[in-house]
Amino acid sequence: MPPRAALDPLTMTDEMEAIDEATQYRRKIDHTLARFSAAHDEMEAEEAKRRERRERLSPASILESTRTALHRVVTTAPPEEDAAEKAEQTRLQEKKQQKLDRSARFGRIAAAVVAGLVFLGIGGAWGAQTYFDAKFTQVSALDENSADIQDADAQANDENFLMVGSDTRDGASAEEGVGTADSTPGARSDTVMVAHIPADRKRVVVTSFPRDLEVDRPECQRWDPVQSKTTDEKVPAQKIAKLNTAYAVGGPACVTKVIQQITGLRINHFVGIDFNGFKEMVDAVHGVTIHTEIPIDDSILGKVLLETGDVTISGDQALNFVRARHVKNDPTSDYGRIKRQQEFIGALLRKVMSSDVVLDPGKLSDFITAFAKATFGDNLGVKQMMTLAQSMKGLDPSKISFLTVPTVGTANNRGNEVLVRSKTKALFDALRNNTPLPDPNAPVPVSEQAPPTSTSKSKSSGSSKSTTTRKTTSTG
Repeated sequence: MPPRAALDPLTMTDEMEAIDEATQYRRKIDHTLARFSAAHDEMEAEEAKRRERRERLSPASILESTRTALHRVVTTAPPEEDAAEKAEQTRLQEKKQQKLDRSARFGRIAAAVVAGLVFLGIGGAWGAQTYFDAKFTQVSALDENSADIQDADAQANDENFLMVGSDTRDGASAEEGVGTADSTPGARSDTVMVAHIPADRKRVVVTSFPRDLEVDRPECQRWDPVQSKTTDEKVPAQKIAKLNTAYAVGGPACVTKVIQQITGLRINHFVGIDFNGFKEMVDAVHGVTIHTEIPIDDSILGKVLLETGDVTISGDQALNFVRARHVKNDPTSDYGRIKRQQEFIGALLRKVMSSDVVLDPGKLSDFITAFAKATFGDNLGVKQMMTLAQSMKGLDPSKISFLTVPTVGTANNRGNEVLVRSKTKALFDALRNNTPLPDPNAPVPVSEQAPPTSTSKSKSSGSSKSTTTRKTTSTG
């Protein structure tokens, strides 16, 4: 037998004498069951605490607590004063005391109500934001450490939203006259805009880029629009290409690269919107009011909008309004469409931020649902889009500028729009460093003017068309 000191206490009697194996086995089982029982009791106690906490923080419990507190405040009578002291008070003093007691009671009621509403409001807002953020389709698009970013320190806390209108035709019917997913496969970036909001939030500048802008497209990974992600296939760089090919071959990440090369801006939000989604967004807020100087009669889409002036358009009209690029009596083609798109986006944001929508839970919820359904992006959610919308709504109209990147105004022999490099550099230097914008009507240097040709067709009436800054007429 081993020494007594080496024996397990479970194998000994109270007199420290060894016991038989059967008794040892029983004791071990009893000891194990005791440990399991203690662990079970601890878990049960923890679960009871969690259950109590959930019940205490549930909306019904909070409302009941608030109601009870209000009831207590309202029904609790002030302590009765000593009869001798009451006798000493004058009638005026009694009235004054009653007013003070009543004010205090109302103050406690107001405090309880405000506390309850604030608690519920914060919880409701957080819950709603989380719910709607989950609806947004997230894609990989951003590269905030790109070597193409200039003046990075000066751009700290700036917000740059790259907005791309993707016209995939998914969901489009043949009756709409724009083609279907079968007849026009793939994805196109028919709209490319950058909304720049500096750190001081004192202005907003929205710059559009023509779809036929001639760019130096970098190497990009192939984009699969059906699965909304890039593949492992690499598309070689192309020295001379149209801007809209960047999205067609490389999707959000590729077009972000191109825009950062041109602008030097740190793009920190990507917003892709399928044009078909405009219909549901506009219908969700019961129409958007836009301003047009000429009837929108398109040779492809038909009579889009025959009224002029301020007109409230529906979802179907809005879709064709932003798509039209063959409008009769509008020789500017893409530049005219850019102007209409800018007008529409500004009008839509103003409508969404108006009291008519913000104070109507049904409209606001329907709009966010429609927007999330038609939108995909990177670093995108309710909070980010509210930042953009509130910035455009809260500023003085003169502080919100819609403009087009400076081009020579005449397509080259490849049918592409050509940047005026010096004016483009001046524009984005001013945005990155938050300095005054350069004069959009400054003459194009002779070295950058388009060579005179007899066959080229001007897409705008001179360079001023492509560089003119438009101020919004209202912030809603």
